[in-house]
Amino acid sequence: MHALVTMIVSIVNGMGYAGIVAAMFLESSFFPFPSELILPPAGYLASQGKMDLWIVVLLGIVGSILGALFNYWISLRLGRPLILRFGKYVGLTSRAYDRAEGFFHRHGEISTFVGRLIPGLRQYISLPAGLARMPIGKFVLFTGLGAGIWASVLSLVGYIIGNNQEAIGSSIHRITIYTGIGIVVLIIAYVFWYRHCRTRR
Repeated sequence: MHALVTMIVSIVNGMGYAGIVAAMFLESSFFPFPSELILPPAGYLASQGKMDLWIVVLLGIVGSILGALFNYWISLRLGRPLILRFGKYVGLTSRAYDRAEGFFHRHGEISTFVGRLIPGLRQYISLPAGLARMPIGKFVLFTGLGAGIWASVLSLVGYIIGNNQEAIGSSIHRITIYTGIGIVVLIIAYVFWYRHCRTRR
């Protein structure tokens, strides 16, 4: 792990800011390239005066949005026919698809925002958004908000802690737990708000 992070620091340092955008694009698309190995090293370089922290965060968001738009475009282009064609082999019926699509139409904003904060899910939350034809403006906004929180946290971890990989791993583990708790609270608040709005209507 130490050798891998050292290599990534070297690559990001060599490519500069473009390396952050490229790596975060990969992280937000289908490629399993965790942002936990991208932004903390960039934050560390910022602490050494070799990069600007706010530019690191901004470009992390830009790369995340571009990768998310790539997945959004793929699902938008392939669409329902392909999903149903292969989904039948795993029990995905047309009715189940319609229900899932209806759910995303009603709760697409919160789903996109929360999905960007969950490791392992953030790469794929763009797919149902594209299938449901979520308005592109809303998709970019809520993707950017979620990606912005995550990019800021990871960059600050590297900036504050430095290049101590054991301390970074421990901090990210704690942050992930706190993020999970925050997501649960957010979802509960959203459920109460949604029910309240439905009752008023």
